[in-house]
Amino acid sequence: MLSRFPAVALCLSLATLCAAGPAAALEFPLPPAGEDIVGQVQTITAKYEDTFADLGTQYDLGYLEMIAANPGVDPWLPGAGTQIVLPTRFVLPPGPREGIVINLAEYRLYYYPKGQNVVYTYPLGIGREGWGSPVSTTKVTGKIPNPTWTPPASIKAEHAADNDPLPNVVPAGPDNPLGPFKFTLGLPGYLIHGSNKKFGIGMRTSHGCFRLYNNNVLELAGIVPVGTSVRIMNEPYKLGVSGGNVYLEAHAPLDENGNPSVVDKHTAVINALLKRQDLGNNLHMNWDVVRDVVAAEDGMPVQIAVEGGAAVSSSTSAPTDMQ
Repeated sequence: MLSRFPAVALCLSLATLCAAGPAAALEFPLPPAGEDIVGQVQTITAKYEDTFADLGTQYDLGYLEMIAANPGVDPWLPGAGTQIVLPTRFVLPPGPREGIVINLAEYRLYYYPKGQNVVYTYPLGIGREGWGSPVSTTKVTGKIPNPTWTPPASIKAEHAADNDPLPNVVPAGPDNPLGPFKFTLGLPGYLIHGSNKKFGIGMRTSHGCFRLYNNNVLELAGIVPVGTSVRIMNEPYKLGVSGGNVYLEAHAPLDENGNPSVVDKHTAVINALLKRQDLGNNLHMNWDVVRDVVAAEDGMPVQIAVEGGAAVSSSTSAPTDMQ
């Protein structure tokens, strides 16, 4: 049976992480051609005052991905001495490694700066129920520091119904929900922007726009030019190759409106495999592990197959009960 936590995972002590200080962006060198995985899983020891919201801000992780990686741990009071998994290993999204790529299902943005052999990745807040973020291809059309916010009529009506009326224009500043910077997109009504609330990054909390931690949106402001392509996808099952092994990263599926979705997980994984035509036909699959990964939906890459060579287990035929 393959391990749920690959041997290459990097476990860092609390002392080491504290010495390094608060993390900046998650920046990784791109893997060689034909490989798809960046980063390493980390483990820290919680202090008494730690919460998942604070740790997410420090290590560029979203709230839901912290919860998924640490089942059974209280996100508001993990407790001093509790081992906390930081899911900082990623299968890169499928498709071209260029511009901005947003994967709704993992609440995460990737940026591939042109002419550089690196990728930056950031946790993201996306549209909540009734305000789903779109799957689309567009581009950055503008960069605006210290934005004001003009609430649309639909949002003003929603707030008025909750006895929380909004002004016609919210000025720039600490109370502005767009934070210190916004990118306009070729999709009318949708933005990439900061936030006046750190809680909600890595969750479905926005009215369709894409929210970042303020330090992250300011970093992107300095490196993303106008005209950068933006590709928005909804891929809960990402497959990647590393060292001749095939890995699966699973997230809770979202429907086309951005709401939790019940899908045929068996079919979804098979379809993801079929899309990866570069993997060939000589994969030795461990479907027991696939079933475990899909059930866990913890967002961490796990080895599920070997490209050629000996089979990894006797379970090499696809299961029919992965609902």
